[in-house]
Amino acid sequence: MSLVIAIDGPSGSGKSSTARLVAKRLGLAYLDTGSMYRAIALGCTAGGLLADPDGIVAFTRRATLTMGTDPDAPSVSLNGVDVTDEIRAPQVSADVSAVATVQAVRDWLTAQMRRVVAQCGDIVVEGRDITTVVCPTADVRVLLVADAAARMRRRNAQVGGVLTDGQLRDQVVRRDRDDATVSRFTAPAPGVTLIDSTDMTLEQVADAVIALVPKPSGSLDACE
Repeated sequence: MSLVIAIDGPSGSGKSSTARLVAKRLGLAYLDTGSMYRAIALGCTAGGLLADPDGIVAFTRRATLTMGTDPDAPSVSLNGVDVTDEIRAPQVSADVSAVATVQAVRDWLTAQMRRVVAQCGDIVVEGRDITTVVCPTADVRVLLVADAAARMRRRNAQVGGVLTDGQLRDQVVRRDRDDATVSRFTAPAPGVTLIDSTDMTLEQVADAVIALVPKPSGSLDACE
């Protein structure tokens, strides 16, 4: 039987690092759904479409996304071009909400995400509404949160400490506020486990997620 672990959370909560570590430790595939939105945003920016919702939708529906699901080297290609590095640029982070808040785009990408999950079978999927929309019947459903100060500190470390306070607040606080208009990731839905990572190490968070994985039927606990 397949194992699907769904992890949601706001920017800087540690969901990407946690999901990759969990996937590596359990030998599962890994899907960063945020990269899919970033790739579309990159393409729309290049085409001058960010202020044109209809143009964004049309571009998205024509796009070909190829997702690499190796947790040691996740990748994304847009229309046959590897954009794994380009989508991490600060400008893409600033632009991505213009794409992610268009419901038709979310619907199209949700279908692509579900296709990847079905193809992989055993996978850790992370994003904004994975536990409620993309994989609501996942074996493990987690909402990972952290306070704003911790999230901005982590985001700055992730990009090499090059962002100003204003840029950090835009990428973390403003982006979460915008995305919250179309996605639920600030409070756990029924059946979703809340983990506050503010004062936890990455290893501790991964341990907490792995502890939620159902044991195989008929398995026995080790004797003490």
